[in-house]
Amino acid sequence: MQPFSAMFHLQVQPLALMLRTVGAYAAMLVGFRVFGKRELGQVTVFDVAMVLLIANAVQNAMVGPDTSLLGGLIVAGTLLLLNFLVARLRISDRLFRRWVEGHPSVLISNGRWHEDALRREGLDHGEVEAAMRQNGVLDAAGVRLAVLEDNGAISVVPADSPTIIVHTRGRSARGLLKRGK
Repeated sequence: MQPFSAMFHLQVQPLALMLRTVGAYAAMLVGFRVFGKRELGQVTVFDVAMVLLIANAVQNAMVGPDTSLLGGLIVAGTLLLLNFLVARLRISDRLFRRWVEGHPSVLISNGRWHEDALRREGLDHGEVEAAMRQNGVLDAAGVRLAVLEDNGAISVVPADSPTIIVHTRGRSARGLLKRGK
């Protein structure tokens, strides 16, 4: 058994821990941005397994041989600071926000599926059809517009509806849409 003081004895320099953490955070940010956007409610079992495995792999890359409490706190603090800075930069810099969040992708317009967008976003018809059913639409012919939003939510505008219904993070917002557009 290690002595109590070993919890605070770093085996890796603090700056090295911070740089490893910044590198891992940047790699994960790029990876998640490149490999798609899904809302938390759309996460599959495979996505959860992948996140858990990535977390374990990245943890090793960040701390290396250091298993001290202090090392873990340095890494956690660095991650919190990075997340805070990215959130602030996302708010203040439109170009950065677009890079981090991406842009909405049209999946269906005027009843026509956009297969290239589905492939690019890693979605199948079933996932979009589930969002359609939530909006009372049974098939693509009844959809004026279905969009994968930059936050991962799928917005559906029924062909016969003058109202856009968008569900985001547990809230819904309504905006008027003129008929015929």
